[in-house]
Amino acid sequence: MSKTATGPVAGDVLTKRQTITVMVGLMLGMFLSSLDQTIVSTSIYTIANDLDGLSLQAWATTAYLITSTVSTPLYGKLSDIFGRRPLYLAAIVIFLAGSLYAGSVHSMTELAIARGIQGMGAGGLLALALTIIGDIVALKDRAKFQGYFMSVFGISSVLGPVVGGAFAGSANILGFDGWRWVFFINLPIGLAALAVVFLYLHLPAKHVKQKIDYWGAAAITLAIVPLLLVAEQGRSWGWTSPASLLCIGLGVVGIVAFLLAEKRAGDYALIPLRLFRNLTFGLSSLLNFIIGIGMFGAIAMLPMYLQLVKGLTPTEAGLMMITFTVGILTGSITAGRTISSSGTYRIFPIVGTAVLTAAAVAMGLSLGVDTGLWVPGLIAVFFGLGLGFCMQPLTLAMQVSVPPKDMGVGTSSAAFFRSMGGAVGTAVFISMLFSLAADKIANGMKDAMQNPDYLEVLKDPAVAADSANAKLYEFFRNGATKDSLNDTSWLHSANPALTRPITEGFAQSIDAVMLTAAVLTGIAFLISFALPNKKLTDPKAVAQGAGSESVPAH
Repeated sequence: MSKTATGPVAGDVLTKRQTITVMVGLMLGMFLSSLDQTIVSTSIYTIANDLDGLSLQAWATTAYLITSTVSTPLYGKLSDIFGRRPLYLAAIVIFLAGSLYAGSVHSMTELAIARGIQGMGAGGLLALALTIIGDIVALKDRAKFQGYFMSVFGISSVLGPVVGGAFAGSANILGFDGWRWVFFINLPIGLAALAVVFLYLHLPAKHVKQKIDYWGAAAITLAIVPLLLVAEQGRSWGWTSPASLLCIGLGVVGIVAFLLAEKRAGDYALIPLRLFRNLTFGLSSLLNFIIGIGMFGAIAMLPMYLQLVKGLTPTEAGLMMITFTVGILTGSITAGRTISSSGTYRIFPIVGTAVLTAAAVAMGLSLGVDTGLWVPGLIAVFFGLGLGFCMQPLTLAMQVSVPPKDMGVGTSSAAFFRSMGGAVGTAVFISMLFSLAADKIANGMKDAMQNPDYLEVLKDPAVAADSANAKLYEFFRNGATKDSLNDTSWLHSANPALTRPITEGFAQSIDAVMLTAAVLTGIAFLISFALPNKKLTDPKAVAQGAGSESVPAH
């Protein structure tokens, strides 16, 4: 084997030190993409107020979600054609350009555009990092390394709200508004990732002569963009409004067009339909989608409970989710090491979905107004554990179920279906929460009005004159509706005896949502038994072995 001055050529294996160095660069890239999914959540109100665009704040998160989801399968396919390294470097540069722009904006419209640019880069950071590990690490070690990557994903998802809240709470940092550092923080981390990958990742040059599936790319964009739009905006538009129905209609047309385009494209399709004939690939795609719904639903519901019911600040709620990170770290690393040593993976999605279902049921049955904070903290550990057992083994299963030439498509498909499930789960569960809460709070207030002790506090002149209760009395006059629940900033500064029916209504609604999530993860548990019960084999190793043992036919 020979080496060039720049690095290993085809057939060479990176040394352990080279692999770990590249891993650091890839982990930094993944850290950025997953951090930016959540870092804006706790700072967006500060940003929107500063930019006088509160009504447009939802578009800042929607733009990132749309472009990162749409670009994920594109990166996977293009990296199979042109090679991973140039695509990964391009993804980092695009992400950094979007971050620099986002930190410099002067309006919410500009911020939405900047977040869209960030998302275009982020789509490649997660999927390509795992794909590159598949290229440079043998299967026996890959599960272990990818387990560390999934841990980074979990840590950054939880750190995001904490870091975002901390920056937004600072008036000025080094001469810039505190919230601008939500985006500027990406620059040093991203430049470090860029330098490491540029200097140390030297994969063989690759340019497969293959047509690019432009029609498939256009169709998947037509399918995803309106569906993600209605998922994010449907609650404010109204699910049966003309805008929502138009988006749903366009999405359905896009899905049909995408299937037709992929069938016509055959082998050069963006996501070749032949891959779904493989039972492992098809079932893992479905499981990733369902688990994405349950995962992001729970990640959204737990902070909601901690803030709406228990009165924690967004930053405090983020810190409480550290127990979730402990679970995902434990689950990912345990699964990775076990799969690396045994080659068997099927048990982990089965156990993982069972743990997820049990955690969702426990959450749905135990979270009340008076529940101690240790209860959601403990449940979050098991939720993270279940996810750690599911995410990484399913990604690995999809990687090795496709031919080596489709490694990029296989890996990006796992991220794509999980991301789509996450978008659906977050939208549906939050909409369900506020719909249920409006009814449950209205019923709770009716019951409270029959209680003499409650009425005595309500009619107390001192309580009515307290400015902290002004918005509460306004809420009583307007009644509990989905619109009146949009602003609950006054909830925990008002009189606790009077707000009791409201917090109880939210707690009951969150319980109902979590029991719904438990049904979905329970379905995933049943589906996981259909996964083939066989050891994972490395397609590249099989191909190399076949090549060395046989004489090519002429």
